Amino acid sequence: MESLSVTAAVVVDSREVQPGGLFVARAGEQQDGHDYVEAAAAAGAVAAIVERSVPGADLPQVVVPDTQRALGQVARGIVDRRTSPATVERAGELNVVGVTGSSGKTTVKDLLSQVLPALGPVIAPPGSYNTEVGVPLTVSRVDEATRSLVVEMGARGIGHIAYLCGIAPPRIGVVLNVGSAHVGEFGGRDVIARAKGELVEALPPEGVAVLNGDDPLVRRMAERTSATVIMVGESVHADVRAEDVQLDGQGRASFTLVTPEGSALVSLTLVGEHQVANALAVAGVAHALGIPVAETAARLTAARALSRWRMEVTERPDGVTVVNDAYNANPESVRAALKSLVSMAGGRRTWAVLGEMLELGDISAAEHDAIGRLVVRLNIAKLIAVGDGARPVYQGASLEGSWAGEAMWAPDRAAAEEVLAAELAAGDVVLVKSSRDAGLRHLGDQLVDAAGRSDS
Repeated sequence: MESLSVTAAVVVDSREVQPGGLFVARAGEQQDGHDYVEAAAAAGAVAAIVERSVPGADLPQVVVPDTQRALGQVARGIVDRRTSPATVERAGELNVVGVTGSSGKTTVKDLLSQVLPALGPVIAPPGSYNTEVGVPLTVSRVDEATRSLVVEMGARGIGHIAYLCGIAPPRIGVVLNVGSAHVGEFGGRDVIARAKGELVEALPPEGVAVLNGDDPLVRRMAERTSATVIMVGESVHADVRAEDVQLDGQGRASFTLVTPEGSALVSLTLVGEHQVANALAVAGVAHALGIPVAETAARLTAARALSRWRMEVTERPDGVTVVNDAYNANPESVRAALKSLVSMAGGRRTWAVLGEMLELGDISAAEHDAIGRLVVRLNIAKLIAVGDGARPVYQGASLEGSWAGEAMWAPDRAAAEEVLAAELAAGDVVLVKSSRDAGLRHLGDQLVDAAGRSDS
């Protein structure tokens, strides 16, 4: 086959094909991309990568044993071309930044996309493109103008992050935390730490590992890399740290950002004290890349939430505040969200609407029970646990001493919505939190729409 010039995006969805693009016919769980090769050709794709030839499709087809692997190889080829000596001499270095952790990856990725433009154009994934498919799709958008590539790296087992690092070899690796997310699949936090640490093991000696020094499992990853290590956190021993952390009446943190270069004030628009750790990780990357601390602080202060359902705050016209944080949930992130709810409420009546935290394995019942008890200890006024998987949250609250009417269990989203529609009142602050597949993010949207949407 003669060489082809791909001038538009590499895609796995035929509806996203643009003239000049490359279509990869991936067999997904629900649909087979081979059924859409003809549609891709009609939309202007210059070629398709397939596992079997599709008769009648009017475009060149490259037959491979595994289209998903081939997608990764295409992405690696793009990185290699962009980092070749000739391209670097012409266009400058490409800073590849890998980000992993049990929680906060998407927020940190979004913040990096707003801080790293200080160096030039940035490519970062939309949403949570952190898998064997999402990462190469993100990488394929790199061109000669790109100065920074931010790669969010998720893992559901040993070897996953190492594979992603093979697609986009990082120069800077950021490890945020090791929590309980997916512990049911991994089998324990030590195994999760081993998987997350594959990112720092992939760094070259001239690279930089940005590690959360406040997390003991992450801090120990310094022993697993030959790269320079920058510790971030609130400890006085951190290289990049936060001092004088304060929360305003809406739960937004301000702090003094301290680096080896100097210090500057940061005032975040993101809600929750846990956002300080996310901002520090970004500041660690910025420091490693030579961005002045004053500019880093200014860009962090100006940064906005870019991805949906992450502490998404909406003030309804009727005076109810809805906090929709139901894209992901694990014990650590739920505890942080509950504390943020109390902080931002400032004495107003609080509601915690909590769904199941998935993939916790044998510790699931105990962790849900502990969350229910924490709701009571934090003096949150109302609790609705939604769905069978969240029933232990209600039981934990009841055993901790919740009074009649303060806590309830709802069998499904519709039942919870009915209670909220009847009882929410002006001044109430309601947090909606669950794992994505528990579906409560849709309840959060319904609560916003119930009284008309307005931006917070």
